[in-house]
Amino acid sequence: MRILGIESSSLVASVALVTDSILTAEYTVNFKKTHSQTLLPMIDEIGRMLELDLGTVDAIAVSGGPGSFTGLRIGSATAKGLGLALDKPLIHVPTVDAMAYNLYGTSALICPIMDARRNQVYTGLYHFEREFEVVKEQCAMDIRELIAELNERGQRVIFLGDGVPVYEKVIRELMTVDWDFAPAQSNRQRAASVAALGAVYFAEGKTETAMDHAPDYLRKAQAERELEEAQRQGKTQELAAGHSVGTGEAVDSPAGTGEAADGKPETAPGTHGEVQG
Repeated sequence: MRILGIESSSLVASVALVTDSILTAEYTVNFKKTHSQTLLPMIDEIGRMLELDLGTVDAIAVSGGPGSFTGLRIGSATAKGLGLALDKPLIHVPTVDAMAYNLYGTSALICPIMDARRNQVYTGLYHFEREFEVVKEQCAMDIRELIAELNERGQRVIFLGDGVPVYEKVIRELMTVDWDFAPAQSNRQRAASVAALGAVYFAEGKTETAMDHAPDYLRKAQAERELEEAQRQGKTQELAAGHSVGTGEAVDSPAGTGEAADGKPETAPGTHGEVQG
């Protein structure tokens, strides 16, 4: 069984091939380049290095969201195009689930956090000591509400994701249970995990056609929220003229999904209690 994995939900662009439970190849770049510039050349490079006929791939697993709206659209379009051209099914892998899949073998509660701005994160809770278990399905929620829930659960927590450097100070201040940050090799999205979890779903028959696939954004885009607010305020003409009417939401965390506030690649997370998975 060959599963091609595609990950583009954040600053990370990643493609991988899993063949019969073996990671055959993975190409990952965490750098500020448009995914439309990176994904297809990366797939082509993997194919060239492996002398791979893409027609022998059984399915294409794609990180289906949440995350960067633009990144998800590019990843979805890439997967759909390949699926249609090769006549292969797609496997929709929830982004946060795939992130948690990085951390096999830990007894801790796995908590990926992706920066969703306005003090919110995309998150979920998982166990993966042996069997992969979704404790709390991926969702968008306030970072302080998440920390309160984690403290109430009373379990050791491992955080990972681009939300860590954005909310590290809050985590350090408010967490009362034991916690750690995942190390560099497992603290961001990886297509290897998308493909590996996709292989599990494929064996369970959880596939969809390329035409049916659509990303799961979990919430509306900023433009949609502004349009709704303009309609509520009766200011659609101002919005059409290029004037922002706002959404009534403070942007406390200026860092975009997977990007630092200054637009540069994000800095490494703190060194508190780093673990090896």
